[in-house]
Amino acid sequence: MANDLQVLNALYVAKTQLYHFTAIVIAGMGFFTDAYDLFCISMVTKLLGRLYYHHDGALKPGSLPPNVSAAVNGVAFCGTLAGQLFFGWLGDKMGRKKVYGMTLMIMVICSIASGLSFGHTPKGVMTTLCFFRFWLGFGIGGDYPLSATIMSEYANKKTRGAFIAAVFAMQGFGILAGGMVAIIVSAAFKGAFPAPAYEVDAIGSTVPQADFVWRIILMFGAIPAGLTYYWRMKMPETARYTALVAKNLKQAANDMSKVLQVEIEAEPEKVTAILKQKGANDFGLFTKEFLRRHGLHLLGTASTWFLLDIAFYSQNLFQKDIFSAIGWIPPAQTMNALEEVYKIARAQTLIALCSTVPGYWFTVAFIDKIGRFAIQLMGFFFMTVFMFALAIPYHHWTLKDHRIGFVVMYSFTFFFANFGPNATTFVVPAEIFPARLRSTCHGISAAAGKAGAMVGAFGFLYAAQPTDPTKTDAGYPPGIGVRNSLIVLGCVNFLGMLFTFLVPESNGKSLEDLSRENEGEEETVAEIRATSGRTVPV
Repeated sequence: MANDLQVLNALYVAKTQLYHFTAIVIAGMGFFTDAYDLFCISMVTKLLGRLYYHHDGALKPGSLPPNVSAAVNGVAFCGTLAGQLFFGWLGDKMGRKKVYGMTLMIMVICSIASGLSFGHTPKGVMTTLCFFRFWLGFGIGGDYPLSATIMSEYANKKTRGAFIAAVFAMQGFGILAGGMVAIIVSAAFKGAFPAPAYEVDAIGSTVPQADFVWRIILMFGAIPAGLTYYWRMKMPETARYTALVAKNLKQAANDMSKVLQVEIEAEPEKVTAILKQKGANDFGLFTKEFLRRHGLHLLGTASTWFLLDIAFYSQNLFQKDIFSAIGWIPPAQTMNALEEVYKIARAQTLIALCSTVPGYWFTVAFIDKIGRFAIQLMGFFFMTVFMFALAIPYHHWTLKDHRIGFVVMYSFTFFFANFGPNATTFVVPAEIFPARLRSTCHGISAAAGKAGAMVGAFGFLYAAQPTDPTKTDAGYPPGIGVRNSLIVLGCVNFLGMLFTFLVPESNGKSLEDLSRENEGEEETVAEIRATSGRTVPV
C-alpha cells in the first residue's frame, strides 16, 4: 500500500528539479564541513608538535607524543561514532528535520571552540582541543544518518543513487578546501613572518605567530556549516517519515504539494488502512523478524563500512607520513614550521584534486547505471590490487627516480575508494531498511565505519613506525614499517570485497520494495473492506 500512496508516487516519478539540487546543497554542505573538520587536523599535527613539544638540543623538531597524537587524530572519531548511533536513533524517534538543525549547531560551535583551545601549557591546550573535537565529532556523526536518510526519502526512484552520492561527494570538496585553506593561511604567514630552517635555528624556525595558523585553519570549518543553518530549518519533514512513521498523510501531502508544486490528495481512506496495519511491519530493531528480513543486510553494510574505513582513514590521516617516508616531503629539520604546513597541505591537496574528488563524481555519474554492488566490488578489488602493488616492491618506490610513480599508484587507491565503497557504503544503508528504522540502521552502519576509522587512525600510527628502534619517531615503539602496514591494508580491502556479497543491489527499486514495507498489507486492506464495506485502493 505504501507504494500506492499518491504522495510517495509523486516523489518516485518526479522529474529532477530545483528542490532536488537545493536538498543536495543543503545536505551536502554538512558533509563539506564534516570532511573539512575531520581531515584538516592531519595538516596541523606537525605544527602542534613544533609549537608545544619542542626540546632544546633535539636533532629533529618537536612532535606530538604517541598518546597525544593518537588522541588528537582519533578523538573526533570517538565523538562521530557516538553521534551516529545517538542521532540515528533520534532521527527515527523525533523526525529527521527536528534533529537536523541540532547537529549543525554543534558543528559550528565546536569548530570555533577547537580553534580557541585555551591554556598556556601543552597539556592544557591539547586537553581542551580534544574535548571540543570530541563534541565536534558528535555533531558530525549525526549528519551521516540524517543527510543520507533525508536525501533518499526526497529523491525519485530513477536518480536516487546519484543524489545520495552527490551529497556524500561534497566530502571531496571539503578535503580539498581544507588543503587550500591550509596552503593560503600558511603561505600568508610564511610571507609575513620569515623564519630559518630548524637545522639553522631550532627556536627561530617556529615563529610565535604560527600559533594562529592552526587555530584559523580549524575555525574556518564553522563558516560553511553556519551558512546552511537557515535553509536546513526551512526544509519540510520528509514525506516518508510523515506518512509511514508519523502516520500523518495529510501533512505529508501538504508538504510535498509545496515542494513539488503539484496538487496531492491526502487520501483519508488510506490513512485508516495505515493506522490499522499491525503485526508484520511493526517489528523493532531487536526482534527475530528484523533479523530474518534485514539481519544479513545490516551485517553486510556495517562490516563493509568497517573494513573500508580502516584503509581509507589510515591512508588519509597519515598521507604526510607516507610522503615523508618516500621523500616527497623534505626532512622536517630542513624546513621551518610554516613551510612544513605548506608542503604537507600542498601534497594532500594534489592527491585530493587528482584522485579523491574525481572518484566521488565518477560514482555520482555511474551509480544509477551500473549499480551499487558492481561499483563497491570493483572499488574494493582495485584498492586491494594497488595496495599490494605499492607494498610488495616498496623499496623500488622509495628510490628517487620512482617516487612520482608511488604517488600515482597511491592516488589510484584513493580514486577507487571513492569510485567504490567509500560512496556506496554511505548510499545503500539509506535505501534498504524500513522508514521507521532507516536512520537508526544507517547510524549503526556508519558507527561501524568509524570504529574502523579508529582502528586505522590509532593502529596505523604505531604500525607504520620503522622496525629499527633507532629510526622511530620520538616516544614510539618499533612498528612493522610502512611496507607491512600497506600489506595489512591490502588484506583488509580483500575482506571488504568478500563481505560485499552480503549487501543487496538497490538500483531502480522503490524504498518500500527494498525494505519490504508492503508485506502483509493485502490482509490489512481486505480486513478494512470487510468491516467497512468501502473500497480501499491497493
